[in-house]
Amino acid sequence: MRFSQTAAILAATASFATAQTSTDCDPTKKTCPADTGLNAAAFAADFTQGSSANASFSAADYTFLEYNSLGAEFIIAKEGQAPTVQTDFYVFFGIISVKMRAAPGTGIVSSIVLESDDLDEIDWEFLGGNTAQVETNFFGKGDTSSYDRAIYYPVSSPQDQFHTYTVDWTAERILWIVDGVTVRTLAYNDPLTKGGKLYPQTPMRLKLGNWCGGCKGIPEGTVEWAGGNTTFDNAPYTMYVESVEIQNNNPADSYEYGDLSGSWQSIKIKKDGSSSTPIGTNSTISATGSAISTSTGGVYLQGNGTLVAAPTSSASVAGIDQQSRAAVSVTQTGSSYSVNTASVSAQNDGSTATDSGSVASATTEVPGTSPTGDAGSGSDSGSDSSSSTGTATARGSASTSSGPAAQTGTNAASVNNVLTAGSLLSVALGFLML
Repeated sequence: MRFSQTAAILAATASFATAQTSTDCDPTKKTCPADTGLNAAAFAADFTQGSSANASFSAADYTFLEYNSLGAEFIIAKEGQAPTVQTDFYVFFGIISVKMRAAPGTGIVSSIVLESDDLDEIDWEFLGGNTAQVETNFFGKGDTSSYDRAIYYPVSSPQDQFHTYTVDWTAERILWIVDGVTVRTLAYNDPLTKGGKLYPQTPMRLKLGNWCGGCKGIPEGTVEWAGGNTTFDNAPYTMYVESVEIQNNNPADSYEYGDLSGSWQSIKIKKDGSSSTPIGTNSTISATGSAISTSTGGVYLQGNGTLVAAPTSSASVAGIDQQSRAAVSVTQTGSSYSVNTASVSAQNDGSTATDSGSVASATTEVPGTSPTGDAGSGSDSGSDSSSSTGTATARGSASTSSGPAAQTGTNAASVNNVLTAGSLLSVALGFLML
């Protein structure tokens, strides 16, 4: 028994764990219900105007948003909280912008996630203890056979300053943009997409959330990636979302998967009782009022600027901690960036890689289910003292997750983490002692 347990742990550290992401129905495996579309060219929500802005969002269980002049507050004040919302509609190629300020705090993770039913995914991730960088990442069809897709880029004080984070997404390429400056470009045929197979290309919802990657019960690989153990001495740790703006390249009443391929060409655009093929290349939409925020979460009909109601529902929403996967990687100095095996501590203090030439092919994570202790937590980067001008509960319904406390070793040990040879040896020796 001792041998088999040790062999299992060594095998796990040499490969990759199961993804945390889940889907109610995977349309690459069976016929699934159609996705509710955004039947307009543009959507805008201004959360500084209060709770009316969340009219087209559903919330995870135990998500209670507060609002003030800075926008919607996603607050973590204690263990087990993971405030998360998602749009009640899908978009199919376009430009998605979120103006936000990330939460501080060691182990706290703020997230912007675009995700489809077949587990295509485009991410922005912010670590509370990393005050100089933001992670960009993507996944296709839930594939986690490698974790070499995440790259960090410099951003000025993301926990103290508002920035606009944009994804410009077409069938040909994805741009990650910070305050109007493109920091990363992913082509459809990039080697990381395996010939386009893993390129995100199916209708997606926008998810926004704040979660604790350093709390008790979280696997140690996740804790290390998140920056260390979280304490609540300086809580609450608040992520602010000021506004969301979306341009949708393929307005529709609904999107249907025409076959099991998961290709963008197979998606059927259902609108006004008719069906059409998707537009894959257009990333600029001319819609009057498309850049104007509205407190009602309204959408604008393409061309004439008419404001109509956005789709609403009572969707079941999982806490975003159940949706996020990440790899530890570091930007290089200069204009080019690469994934490498710099230490987690270097990530979280904002330093850059010293090995400017090495590129890691894949990384591994410490598996396990035992809770991490309180000791060893790093100092957080401060707490928000802004007072809210009102409290409103984000409209939501029953959730598939009540927050980080619900994670198990099976569904949470998948967050990828770079390990040094020494830490791998420590894991092996620890299990040999059992």
